[in-house]
Amino acid sequence: MKEFSHLDPKGNPSIVDISEKKVTKRSARARSVVVLGGEVMKLLEGNDIVTRKGPVFQTAIIAGTMAAKRTDDLIPLCHSLGLENCQITIVTRGHDAIIDCHVVTEGKTGVEMEALVGASVAALTIYDMCKAISHDIVISETKLMEKTGGKHDFRRDD
Repeated sequence: MKEFSHLDPKGNPSIVDISEKKVTKRSARARSVVVLGGEVMKLLEGNDIVTRKGPVFQTAIIAGTMAAKRTDDLIPLCHSLGLENCQITIVTRGHDAIIDCHVVTEGKTGVEMEALVGASVAALTIYDMCKAISHDIVISETKLMEKTGGKHDFRRDD
């Protein structure tokens, strides 16, 4: 039977003990999808949306990277990790902005949360920078796409 990893034997919140784990290369990729709609997409110039606040996607990439590096400050029981790489890409398909955040480190615990936080904050940044144009923007999903390097590798095919 599976158990929650962030609870001690008495059921209290607890950071996971990774002291006995081996250091391995670990990576994770998460995706967020932002449905921008036609009104916002009309502002697309080349590969970005340019506003008076600056280029939307470039700003989202920076915000997502900064957030991934600070995940342990945002999620209470996450371990502090030094990220060795964080790459965020944003492509458009139809009225959607598709954000992929790929994170790599060598450590004793995975980087799934860092990838998820990076993709999420990039999506929120796009929302923030475009909300003056439309409030019909929807962050439709954020999900882990793959992870490697721990007990179990994972890959989503959708």
